[in-house]
Amino acid sequence: MIYMIGSVRDGIADLLTGIWAERGRPAYARVVGYGAIPLWLAFPLPYFAPPFHGIAFVLGLLVAQIAFRSLYALVNISYAAWSVWISRDSRDRAAIAGLRMLFGTFAEVVVSVSTERILLAVSCDATSTPSFLTAASGFAVIATPLLIHGARRSPQGADGRAVATSTPIGLGLVAIASTTLSLSTPYYFTYVVRNQIAGTTALALMGITGSVFVPLWMLSRHQTGSRSLWFGATALAVAGSIVFALTDTGAACRADLFLVTVQAALAAFRFVFWAMLPDTVEYGELHGGVRVGALSFGVAPLLQKVSIGAATAIIGFAYSATGDAPQVTQSAVVITDIRWIMVAAPILDRLLSVLAMAANPLRRDMHRQILAKLAERAAATPPT
Repeated sequence: MIYMIGSVRDGIADLLTGIWAERGRPAYARVVGYGAIPLWLAFPLPYFAPPFHGIAFVLGLLVAQIAFRSLYALVNISYAAWSVWISRDSRDRAAIAGLRMLFGTFAEVVVSVSTERILLAVSCDATSTPSFLTAASGFAVIATPLLIHGARRSPQGADGRAVATSTPIGLGLVAIASTTLSLSTPYYFTYVVRNQIAGTTALALMGITGSVFVPLWMLSRHQTGSRSLWFGATALAVAGSIVFALTDTGAACRADLFLVTVQAALAAFRFVFWAMLPDTVEYGELHGGVRVGALSFGVAPLLQKVSIGAATAIIGFAYSATGDAPQVTQSAVVITDIRWIMVAAPILDRLLSVLAMAANPLRRDMHRQILAKLAERAAATPPT
């Protein structure tokens, strides 16, 4: 429940940032450039220990978290919406989305590998607050000049003038929401495989898989289109789930293969979603008469995070309904239920996502037609 509340709060911050960006119409590059400085100063706040006690200490932690997350939303939403103005070509935007996923994963690896070394170098204690403050400050010092440099070298674009969303955004978010029901990997490896270390290995394999397959999905999307890639990834996930359900013996290797297969499909879903989102800006401009950018990228994280929080709560309720009791040997009935939750949820999610994507009006090459119609409309409209 706490995780769900936190996810919703972050999503609301993203939405408010998108609304502010659309109503105020600032240049995205300027927001990123100027916002990078306060974000840099706020980076150590999540690890800040207020010199208070009791409720004052808790409130201090809460304020620090809200300040950092709000500034992060300000820069992140503007940075994501920026991709709408980099290019109007759908293929370029898809490439940008894929590269952003790859570099994001690379950054996660760098931070994960270097953080512990920084902590030990500072105080020989990997849990001390000063060590975490130093690590966070160091990462901020590296990232901030890159943001400012990119903002200064990028051309400014004109933003939209109204607060609205396009139909494909809602449909795409329904589709992505159906994929956020998390796989219950720790439960399965703890109570079925009975090997928690193998579960940790499986999680690591899933993380690696999400990056390894992105270049393949980028190429596939270029050849077949976003919708075809989505449907193909659905077939991959459903087939992998069915095969695992029929052949599962509790062996870690079979579970690893199943999880890697489904994670590869999830990487395709995430890539398609973020690749299609910028194109909905022109779709909304054509059919609604208004052009929105930041708001689209503000609504997307809101619904995505709400979905993740809701999915987490649903899985928690599902395990409670099975009679699962933590840290004890489970009965054969409970173990069977754990298996079915792990297998049935991906199948149901992916089939629902097919229905949502099938209703999405953005077919292949439709974006080019939309751009042509917008150009004709602009040419026929007398200047004011």
